[in-house]
Amino acid sequence: MTRVLIASDKFKGSLTAAQVGAAVRAGIHRLRPGAEVSVVPIADGGDGTVAAALAAGFEAVLVTASGPTGEPVCTAYARRDDIAVVELADVSGLVRLPGGKFAPTTATSRGAGEVIAAAIDAGCRRVVLGIGGSAGTDGGAGLLAALGARLLDADGAEIGDGGAALAGLHTIDLASVRERLVGVEITVACDVDNPLTGPRGAAAVYGPQKGADGNQVAELDSALTLWADRVAVATGNDLRYRAGAGAAGGVGFVAVAVLGARLRPGIELVLELVGFAERVADADLVVTGEGMLDEQTLYGKAPAGVATAAGFAGVPVVAVCGRNRLPAERLHDAGFSAAYALADIEPDIARCFAEGELLLERLGVQIAAEHLPPDPTAERPSAEHLPPDLSTGRPSVGHQSPEVATDQVSPDHAAGAATAEWPSAGHLSSESATGQGAAGHAAQGASPERRVADLADDIVAATYRVSGGARTFDGRFR
Repeated sequence: MTRVLIASDKFKGSLTAAQVGAAVRAGIHRLRPGAEVSVVPIADGGDGTVAAALAAGFEAVLVTASGPTGEPVCTAYARRDDIAVVELADVSGLVRLPGGKFAPTTATSRGAGEVIAAAIDAGCRRVVLGIGGSAGTDGGAGLLAALGARLLDADGAEIGDGGAALAGLHTIDLASVRERLVGVEITVACDVDNPLTGPRGAAAVYGPQKGADGNQVAELDSALTLWADRVAVATGNDLRYRAGAGAAGGVGFVAVAVLGARLRPGIELVLELVGFAERVADADLVVTGEGMLDEQTLYGKAPAGVATAAGFAGVPVVAVCGRNRLPAERLHDAGFSAAYALADIEPDIARCFAEGELLLERLGVQIAAEHLPPDPTAERPSAEHLPPDLSTGRPSVGHQSPEVATDQVSPDHAAGAATAEWPSAGHLSSESATGQGAAGHAAQGASPERRVADLADDIVAATYRVSGGARTFDGRFR
């Protein structure tokens, strides 16, 4: 039996990792109904990390904690035995800012600390903390305070939350933190190597992304410098320049300097949590992906991690994405056999978002046709179930617009935005690649790759017609 493992990250702003997997699986089963297809949602340590753990069998534990501006939010950590997976993004992240309004000098990591405290108090002894997507630059002070640290000003009063408040810090009392962490092991998913302070520090590099202007960046960097001085006095170690200390607005600094945490690449941690090594051992093909494949993908992002792990197991890997900006040689060097983008078959960004799951089904059919052995038990859809244009031999209305063929698509950065830098897996015919052919399916004499793409469209189209679904399909989405 042919076995396929789908281990994709989310398409940010469009589809969850689970939705991506389910859609590709449905497409594969259109053409290879006998294939065994498993979906294992993954993440790289940022948002989606808890969801990946839950999909792998962890249980959700609900917690009410402080959001980045102090308002209560309902979040959860994932638990299995004595392991807790905590996601900073879902409690102290940019997505939790009320109304999406930045709070660069006052946003706090306190909520993430409250979730960790809840997990420890519930008996968890191993905590995995994903720290991507933070809203603040408080050096992890809020997280530390939630674990019991007392951060006092010169008068012995507690300082406020946020990075700017660190300018008033005089003394740190870590006694309660140390007591709570006895016997607890903390591992942090971290994919950046920035120090806490300086020109490559948390404020300078990431502050502007969180709404800080030039003056606020300088204010935050000065406050973080004082914070590092005070932590060094309290712990006897100065780790402000440690690679990763600047992650998540300085949460990485507190993790290594005070909590004794290990920093590890996020995708490595997640793959361990979901048991990827065991799952990939019996697979014939791995499908991974994310919203955009670009140079950042190759440096610690989920698809690259999956390709590396699958490569060690000797299993070929293909990628699905909204848009692909990587040329063929870069993909192949990274371990990918091919890449399939929504924009290759639908250049309209709005449709990529609205019809993402159906588009991914079509890509799933193409992947099955091009990368899986024939299924002797599968039956080709009968003529009555095929669109009239295929059953009569006439070419149908096409999916590849002239814009894609001639590189005239707007360079929108949203997941699913169109690009013609590298049409995936040879899906364009020679005519459309030069912009001279009609934008339709090729008639007899077209390349085998083009005919595979046509068949993928027709199979999905036939399925929705037969099932009486709400969507109609005549070669385009409406």
